[in-house]
Amino acid sequence: MLRVLKGGSRCVHMGLILSWEKLSPWREGERKAGRRVVATNGCFDLLHVGHVRFLQEARRRGDVLVVGVNGDKSVGELKGDGRPINGEVERAEVVAALGCVDAVVIFPEKRATRFLEGVGPDIYVKGGDYREEQLDQDEVGVVKRGGGKVEVLPLTPGRSTTAVLQKLKA
Repeated sequence: MLRVLKGGSRCVHMGLILSWEKLSPWREGERKAGRRVVATNGCFDLLHVGHVRFLQEARRRGDVLVVGVNGDKSVGELKGDGRPINGEVERAEVVAALGCVDAVVIFPEKRATRFLEGVGPDIYVKGGDYREEQLDQDEVGVVKRGGGKVEVLPLTPGRSTTAVLQKLKA
């Protein structure tokens, strides 16, 4: 389920940006089609190569990738003053523009529990700055109760939004 946006002589594949109301029907359609759904989430404030590599690897784990993007208020709570740099709709649009992303949902909470309940992923993927036992146990529980599994993928060393911002300040 990709929208195709035409611009000049090139086509850009863009994943769907789903509202909460559309998430459940979208997931049900993927389930009926027998597709394996991979989910991940994050702030994605300043998209960098580490994000892209992570999302590409996450997508390889299944047939479709849905990404939960933290809303602006929760990014501020998680990352502190001055964040996010970019608003939630712009961040969702940038993530959705990646060819490996099939759908994006903006969620307002700090934790992805409600997002994961709505998605019911077959696989929930997190970055290697965590170990499974360090993940939010409500999130892990929602995934496992739904029959899914959790995987932690390695990160690209030295690539983070915080590092980019520190470099800009220097």
